[in-house]
Amino acid sequence: MIRFTLNGIDKTFDGDQKLSLLAYLREIGGIVSVKDGCSGQAACGACLLEVNAKPALSCVTSMKKINGARIVTIEGFPESLRQTLGRAFVDKGAVQCGFCSPGFLSRAKILLETNSDPTRYEIIHALRFNLCRCTGYVKIIEAIELAAEQIRLKREIKLANPGRVGSRQPRYDAYAKAIGTSAFIDDMRFPNMLYGALKFSDHPRAKVLKIDSFEAKKMNGVVRVFTANDIPGERYIGVIHQDWPVMIAEGETTRYIGDVLAGVVAASEAVARKAVELITVDYEILEPLTDVLAAENSPIKVHPQSENLLSSSSIQRGKDIDTVLKSSAHVAQGSYKTQRVEHGFLETEAAIALPWQSDGVELYVQTQGVYEDQRQIARILSISSDKINAILAPTGGGFGGKEDLTVQGHAAVFSYHLKAPVKVRLSREESIRMHPKRHPFHMEYKLGCDESGRLTGLFARIIGDTGAYASLGAEVLERAAGHATGAYYVPNVDIKAKALYTNNIPCGAMRGFGVNQVTFAMESCVEELCAQGDFDQWQFRYDNVLDTGTQTATGQILGEGVGLKATLLAVKDEFYRAKYAGLACGIKNCGIGNGVLEECDVKIGIKSEDHIVLQHGWTEMGQGVDTVAQQILCEETGIENPDIIEVEVSTESKARAGMTTASRATFQLGNAIIKAARAIKEDLKERRLQELSGKVYTAKWMCDWTTKLGEPGDVLTHYAYGYATHLVVLDEDGQVDTVVAAHDGGRIINPTLFEGQIEGAVVMGLGYALSEELPMENGHLKTSHYAKLGIPRIKNLPQIVVKGVEIKDPLGPYGAKGVGEIGNIPTAGAVANALYQYDKVRRFQLPMKK
Repeated sequence: MIRFTLNGIDKTFDGDQKLSLLAYLREIGGIVSVKDGCSGQAACGACLLEVNAKPALSCVTSMKKINGARIVTIEGFPESLRQTLGRAFVDKGAVQCGFCSPGFLSRAKILLETNSDPTRYEIIHALRFNLCRCTGYVKIIEAIELAAEQIRLKREIKLANPGRVGSRQPRYDAYAKAIGTSAFIDDMRFPNMLYGALKFSDHPRAKVLKIDSFEAKKMNGVVRVFTANDIPGERYIGVIHQDWPVMIAEGETTRYIGDVLAGVVAASEAVARKAVELITVDYEILEPLTDVLAAENSPIKVHPQSENLLSSSSIQRGKDIDTVLKSSAHVAQGSYKTQRVEHGFLETEAAIALPWQSDGVELYVQTQGVYEDQRQIARILSISSDKINAILAPTGGGFGGKEDLTVQGHAAVFSYHLKAPVKVRLSREESIRMHPKRHPFHMEYKLGCDESGRLTGLFARIIGDTGAYASLGAEVLERAAGHATGAYYVPNVDIKAKALYTNNIPCGAMRGFGVNQVTFAMESCVEELCAQGDFDQWQFRYDNVLDTGTQTATGQILGEGVGLKATLLAVKDEFYRAKYAGLACGIKNCGIGNGVLEECDVKIGIKSEDHIVLQHGWTEMGQGVDTVAQQILCEETGIENPDIIEVEVSTESKARAGMTTASRATFQLGNAIIKAARAIKEDLKERRLQELSGKVYTAKWMCDWTTKLGEPGDVLTHYAYGYATHLVVLDEDGQVDTVVAAHDGGRIINPTLFEGQIEGAVVMGLGYALSEELPMENGHLKTSHYAKLGIPRIKNLPQIVVKGVEIKDPLGPYGAKGVGEIGNIPTAGAVANALYQYDKVRRFQLPMKK
């Protein structure tokens, strides 16, 4: 018998002593503030709690080890301390997706109880086991400093709630996320809920001869084993290209190690996972195609009749590129290679499906597009989409990695057949194995300029390994082509970008969407031209960056609102003061564009004088779209208290939106809210808010005027862009000391959210530049350990200075521009150029080794 105290209450346990404390707390103790982010790898700190006044990772602390221990979770904090820490995190913007926040709060409590006035170094040292993918850590440090000060002074932190555009409005739902009471999908429980687990392919390419589930079916607690034959409707799905099977059937050939062959539903997740291990599969193992450079001419065809070519995007503009480059005074050229990168969001993929209405399915999802999930699941189940209700749960990070279906379709199939609630959740290893990554690119670049330092022409050939399935690979390579000239006006271009299939893990959307890769190549060439012509690096960029009236790579002539020169001016003084400094500029589209119709609905229901429901279709995953929605509605209507505004996202509302991608949610939703709010404002001139109870105000924002790549006529590839300049300064040892990130946000709706987005993006960009990589060999992962992905930790944090520039976009709400993706686009190029200034060695491959 194991005896211990939990939050001051005596407890006993006589079960399996090898059970982790995390599993006990979540599955037996009913305490879900401690999170599972790494599946027992001791890699993320989301499960951190207090054991005998010291920090402990509950995922690797067995029940055997806690006999006689005193355990404290956030639920056991003194109320005043919990409130102080939670409010400090909210006030400073230290909560974004919020999945990691309870672990940080627990570690902060332990630190402050032994050190009431910690230095910045002491805070960083204490947090070395905690991982955050969203914030970049800066605001977490500031929050702990604030909490320490208020505790010493015995002061209460009071949160301002201005609810106006331009204010530091606290993030929607931030306090609940900070103290662990906001329920993520794996925190949810439903009566009689069952649990699913998936059987993945053991080989990247193999013919499946037989799937034997006999032993699995016999296991006590197993409800049913599912295979491809149990899918009622379409088996092949995809956001745009329907080439990805929900399950591989007997007789078919697998295309990567994340293909699902079967699923088990059982009374518990543990039983389901054990049963999956009992499923045996007979294969005819085939040679995989893993070299993207050999893909076009390979006899191995990942998809029949595809020739392994998913897409090819071409842009030719101006004069013959060979002639232009031959006549240029200086030409920089190089072969550049970038790596595959894992998104690393803290919350792994999960979904819960339940019977809904007579023959429908309701799902709790953490997707980046509830309407896209609804569409694809309706196809899988062969029912109409109005019989699918997808409800957005709090989402623990995304960064593009939750655009494709992973477990949602399986959960829906299982629940549809069993007429019972079913949860399916991926472990960290399974998440890394299954969902799409950032594309590895091979890029050949030649960039010319004249004697005065004006760019003359660009030749670029870009190949992206899109892996086994299309995902958004064609669109990523299209975007790479359209941004191949980076932030610069280049009068003559010859650009070709191809997405090719292999038997590697699929690659799709990740923050930057193909622009990070080409910006690294372009900025490296710009720096080389500066060296060849002895040009001043800052002035060269200032003379060549895009401005009103100049053309992007696609030929789009930019209108008003181009802030690149302003961002360069913002870093100018720091650049000239630094000994070892690297510059890079960036541009990133807002909105999908390229001829795609984009629509955004909003519904605003007045329930009472102190309750308004705002419904939209976008995903809040840490970027702050729900907070911005509150601010804009208050700004437009004069409503003084944003806390009365509740935000809901579900397909039942029919407030449609596209995928939450392309830095477009604030832009589109903000404009829709402004339109709807005008009617509310008019009504409030004659009636009080309570007199409007029962009324629903709707509005739509739509863009149908962009043009496809290569379409004849006037070019308008995107309706808006974001702009940035990054300056990376190295110390005497060649380590990154400071990053100055100047960003044109148009109108900055919320400075705290703006800074947090940029800080988090900069740290992600530094990881991309220097440490992050997901290597594969012969179609298999070389590691699936979270700690070995190279994701930056707080100990790696340099000084980050965010400078906001406000050059208003003519179409954006109040002139605002999206900042979600542009934040890490220039970073790798700036690091490469800083390293060159330090040791005069060119880097052609990411991640860069000093």
